Amino acid sequence: MNNAMKLAVTGAVMAMALPAQADQGDWLARARILDIRPSVSSSIGTLGVSNEVTPEVDFSYFFTDNIATELILATQRHTVTVGGASVGNVSHLPPTLTLQYHFMPKETFRPYVGAGLNYTRFYNASLALGATPLTVDKNSWGGAVQAGFDYALDKKWFLNFDVKKIWISTNVNNGLTGAQISSLKIDPVIIGVGVGMKF
Repeated sequence: MNNAMKLAVTGAVMAMALPAQADQGDWLARARILDIRPSVSSSIGTLGVSNEVTPEVDFSYFFTDNIATELILATQRHTVTVGGASVGNVSHLPPTLTLQYHFMPKETFRPYVGAGLNYTRFYNASLALGATPLTVDKNSWGGAVQAGFDYALDKKWFLNFDVKKIWISTNVNNGLTGAQISSLKIDPVIIGVGVGMKF
């Protein structure tokens, strides 16, 4: 094998071994398992919302090598309590869009931070306090911040760790009269671990 052939083979092997790189115009898709940990406060002081674990998918698009936007999609059903006793369940769909800065997009270890907007849709509420049915306001808008990293396994696949703080709030109402019983801030910390691919 001559020197030119050796150089070509060496270059090809090195290219195959390079970690996945996120460049301008790239899309990343991730599948994560989320640990949702609400940080609850309410005007009556005894409302609670359960911690839950749920699957999630998200997509990122890179405007430049360092700047990307991410959309997360997940849904989960939570138990609502008053004074520690369950009063039923409610589901929510909280799509969240963030603008991210990726510090080292061409390295194996790629940390990032982000901030953006959350919209939460509450649905399928089944809540009652004794004989009194309860409802919640269906829509919530709030901020979101995040930090995390991708860790490249090869040119296409990578691992991901992500932490978000999302601000979510609603009101709990008397289902018969419509009168507000309590405000409810859920404001979860969301810890995600998963795998992703570049395409």
